Amino acid sequence: MVTVNIGMLHYILDHVYGAFVHRTKITPPFFSRGWGGTKLELLERLISQLFPEVEGQNWPPSLIQPIWRTVWETQNACLREGVFRTPCDEQLLSALPPESHNARVAFLVPKDVPPQKMACVVHLAGTGDHTFERRLRLGGPLLKQNIATMVLESPFYGQRRPMLQRGAKLLCVSDLLLLGRATIEEARSLLYWLDSEAGFGKMGVCGLSMGGVHAAMVGSLHPTPVATLPFLSPHSAVVAFCEGILKHATAWEALREDLAAKKAAMTLEEVRERMRNVLSLTDVTRFPIPKNPNAIIFVAATDDGYIPKHSVLELQKAWPGSEVRWVTGGHVSSFLLHNNEFRKAIVDGLNRLEWKESSL
Repeated sequence: MVTVNIGMLHYILDHVYGAFVHRTKITPPFFSRGWGGTKLELLERLISQLFPEVEGQNWPPSLIQPIWRTVWETQNACLREGVFRTPCDEQLLSALPPESHNARVAFLVPKDVPPQKMACVVHLAGTGDHTFERRLRLGGPLLKQNIATMVLESPFYGQRRPMLQRGAKLLCVSDLLLLGRATIEEARSLLYWLDSEAGFGKMGVCGLSMGGVHAAMVGSLHPTPVATLPFLSPHSAVVAFCEGILKHATAWEALREDLAAKKAAMTLEEVRERMRNVLSLTDVTRFPIPKNPNAIIFVAATDDGYIPKHSVLELQKAWPGSEVRWVTGGHVSSFLLHNNEFRKAIVDGLNRLEWKESSL
């Protein structure tokens, strides 16, 4: 009986946190400027083109050349920050805000270890994760196991945030799709750089919440096997914005008015149905199974107020061979308390990959 009560407390904590952050008007809601007009139509078209025409064929990532500076260096490790032009094509680039055109990464690497004997994991941002610090703290203890950490600053976040955007509250629905599409492109290019330029022996991609959805997509679309590690992640953004706590943080009335300006008046339920249709593009179960399903480990929370259990199980069902691990807690408490479980999943996922053949 105690377990049930503690589980309920975790679930309630998610709702209390969600009510405080999303219903108190401290910050504006998501999508206060509407759907995004022609940008949304462009993104819907570009995302539907993501899927390879022939199963197992993925378009090759673009090569990037980050410009690096050293932030600090010790006897055992080095932290560098890099800047590179986003590899998005001209159509995506024209839709991205100018502030997001240059990408930033932090790169934490063990010293005096040849790269072919090291692994590196690209860490993608969850909703509201504007800085490198939290993800560097997650990856830092893995240095002693010869696992490097690369942290990507998302488009629309941190120094890449558009001037009019408050915090993580994206202005238009099209921004959410654009953030995801650009993140996929940038993360695949970083993995390609780690492989072909830096010469790492193994690679992985992980992320928490929204970052986990993007990590799953990157793992699916990358042309070579990588460890794919989504943490506290739904199978689709539909779950977050139409079922979970974030539905209370969405500007449904502004979205209704935006649609009404173009068509006949719509009910809020019809607006929500339109949102479900648009966000179905983010459904990871539609994406190809990654090259090494054995190296996919989902970590999910037993009492998550943001991500229902059925969403996690849909992912596992769509990707046979993948593993789901459960931690006791809600979304917020697991985010705070279960970093060791996330680290263990990273180590185990990488251990299920073969070392790359050395070209020497």
